[in-house]
Amino acid sequence: MRNLNFDLIIFDCDGVLVDSEVISCRTHAEILTRHGYPISVEQVHDRFLGRSSREARLEIERELGRVLPDDLDIQLRAELYRSFEESLEAIPGIAQALGEISQPVCVASSGSPERIRTSLTLVGLHERFAPNIFSAAQVKNGKPAPDLFLLAATQMQVPPGQCLVIEDSVPGVIAARAAGMTVLGFHGGSHCRPSTAAALRDAGAVATFADMRQLPALIDRTAKQPATVGQA
Repeated sequence: MRNLNFDLIIFDCDGVLVDSEVISCRTHAEILTRHGYPISVEQVHDRFLGRSSREARLEIERELGRVLPDDLDIQLRAELYRSFEESLEAIPGIAQALGEISQPVCVASSGSPERIRTSLTLVGLHERFAPNIFSAAQVKNGKPAPDLFLLAATQMQVPPGQCLVIEDSVPGVIAARAAGMTVLGFHGGSHCRPSTAAALRDAGAVATFADMRQLPALIDRTAKQPATVGQA
């Protein structure tokens, strides 16, 4: 078996670096319901987790048969950032994991550049990644399309086959696999369910893990045995 040589570790942001998905799903549900699209937190989780707000909005507008208010995104950002300032935390163990990873790292997130910058700054991780932070706003098609991960690989000058992606959502795993990258599925965020690990593996993750402190060793193990790694 040929061993992989990972020259770049690509992190999703929400649910992987920052424990933001519960806050985000709740805020989206409240704002959308307020504007005539009743939806629960669980439905937001199931339908839109890992996807860009732009694509979610277009899908909702098609269902409604009308456009949502022009200032919807402004309202959403204001409420979301207020909640982030009150309660956003880094994923436990991420700082330790980053300190033990020797490869270059970057971020490829469905969030807007402003949201990514805000959330990473609030938990003290922005300087660890800047300027290597890439947003779905920079590509035509967000996850589950491979565009964002291919952009990150191109900008970081690493072939897709030598990139390892850390993802917590099925659309993200599908996108990374479509880009020709290896994926580890993280299911340690507060939004994750008992079924999340299996869903990530079914989507194409070669291994899943719930403790971010396991990541450095898991990267090494995946590079040595990419076809046989099991659940961590």
